[in-house]
Amino acid sequence: MAGRTLLAFRSTGAALLVASAALGGLWLNAPQAAPAAVKATSRDPLTVRLKDTGGKTRSLSDLRDAKALVVVFLGTQCPIANSYAETLSGLQNRFESAGVRFLGVNANPTDTRAAVAAHAKEHRLSFPVWKDANQELADALGARVTPEVFVLNAERAVRYQGRIDDGYASRARKNAAVKSPDLEQALEAVLAGRPVSTPVTQALGCAIPRSQKSAAAATKATYHRDVAPILQERCQGCHRPGQVAPFSLLTYADAKNWAGEIKEFTQSRQMPPWLAEPGHGEFQDVRRMSDAEIATLAQWADAGAPEGSRKDARPARVWSDEWMLGKPDLVLRPPAAYQVAATGDDVFQAFVLPTGLTEDKQVVAIDFRPGNARVVHHVVTFVDTTGKGRKLDEADPEPGYTTGPGGVQIPGAAIQGVWAPGNLPRFLPAGVGRPLPKGSDLVVQVHYHKTGKVETDQTQVALYFGKEPAKQVAHTAIVGPFSIDIPADAARHEVKHTFTLPLDLQILNIMPHMHLLGKDLKVTATLPDGKQQDLVWIKDWDYRWQDSYRYKEPLLLPRGTKLELVAHFDNTSANPRNPSNPPRRVRFGEQTTDEMAFAIMEVVLAPKAPAPKP
Repeated sequence: MAGRTLLAFRSTGAALLVASAALGGLWLNAPQAAPAAVKATSRDPLTVRLKDTGGKTRSLSDLRDAKALVVVFLGTQCPIANSYAETLSGLQNRFESAGVRFLGVNANPTDTRAAVAAHAKEHRLSFPVWKDANQELADALGARVTPEVFVLNAERAVRYQGRIDDGYASRARKNAAVKSPDLEQALEAVLAGRPVSTPVTQALGCAIPRSQKSAAAATKATYHRDVAPILQERCQGCHRPGQVAPFSLLTYADAKNWAGEIKEFTQSRQMPPWLAEPGHGEFQDVRRMSDAEIATLAQWADAGAPEGSRKDARPARVWSDEWMLGKPDLVLRPPAAYQVAATGDDVFQAFVLPTGLTEDKQVVAIDFRPGNARVVHHVVTFVDTTGKGRKLDEADPEPGYTTGPGGVQIPGAAIQGVWAPGNLPRFLPAGVGRPLPKGSDLVVQVHYHKTGKVETDQTQVALYFGKEPAKQVAHTAIVGPFSIDIPADAARHEVKHTFTLPLDLQILNIMPHMHLLGKDLKVTATLPDGKQQDLVWIKDWDYRWQDSYRYKEPLLLPRGTKLELVAHFDNTSANPRNPSNPPRRVRFGEQTTDEMAFAIMEVVLAPKAPAPKP
């Protein structure tokens, strides 16, 4: 496709929507296979005995005065259930005067009554939550996931079972409204004495862990001997307290609670997140499980997640709270915490951090520590030598100032570093650095996403300076079209762009970038001698996992090399992330509902060969 090419060694606002990895958003946005069916038992739900958070024995018959009863199954660590906390409390408050009672039920084996009480308080639930310790009510109703709701009429017959609304799909459609408020409509029908038009819907969420008995029980796989080593190496970097993943996998109890999801998401290769296709670029720190590892996790989950002998346990991996690269030369953070609202659109907030440097420095590594990993989606840092960031900050009453998803409204501000969940800090190759002039400010743009409750964050940035002057300067190069026009209902719209390098470059890493309609993206280099080399290929694009892929060795691309980027987009209603339904024409732009197709590379100018001796 025709269009301008940007090969920029300084950032431009039009091409800086560069990083959006959201481990914390996995459960909210990922299409999920239907959980295995749970057949309801013949037991009368009204006879099941549960415990309230104070330890008192209760049952559904205690709520006999309600004209309709909503039972919603919740889990303390399920992001989907947590994202509905405000919605559920709002519905309880709305229908309370009509005689409707809401009751939360927690049937997760590892959630204690104390944890249930703390969770209800944290999320400001306006209804009680009881503990189903033996999963008797879950079995009696046939509950499978959290959140799943059951509407019982005055006679306590179940008249609706399933999802709260279609917000699970709508959350993947930015700014799209809920189109099917299923729970609300079911309550209105029950109160009016009418049949519920759709009495059963599929509830999507986090599986309620149950003990499974099957032929797979004969497997030799146990947690301590077989599963824990895999989780230590592949998962715990993110799945531990204080990190971006929505739950921890440090202990046997943690893993058993999420055994079903571990099997499902590793088999589909959604976890660990790694989109680059093998054999199309040689990268460092590849996060791909082997087939054998995936099979072991599946066998263990199918066998009921046996613990095995603790004698087989390897020492727990020690995760230091210190910076991964050692003591930084400079640590910066905003002077005050920023408050993130409970719900609404994502926020891009820029914080101006004076460096206080009295001499020029070369940055050879940068690391990030989100103050609240639940809400920090990604971080991009810029160098400001103009003082404009300070003026923008002064004009905004909040800490920092609000920007769009592109740049930070400072012309010429150069990118200093990018963080996204799962990214590992690395030192630049020897002799390579990024300039940080004396007296400059670091402008830190943080992309925040909402969790369903008010949160605060105070993200820190650590800088490491080179001890010797840099011989090469790392630059950000962005290649791709600035003219995209995708017709409505196009299932595989192709965008193609080529650019010929005007000079010799070494590529250190590459980060593909598209938006919600993206299907795949491939970047190929054709060298002057005609040899072709794939730089990266994302066969199944996912907006939530935009990683920066560091090559094992810098790739030398000589002058005259032709870079070709080919991307495809799905602008049909079959794409669950399509922000428009029905689909509309989509063009190039910085908003999430627009589109882009870029290859963002960290490069250095290739050193010139020494002149031949006379």
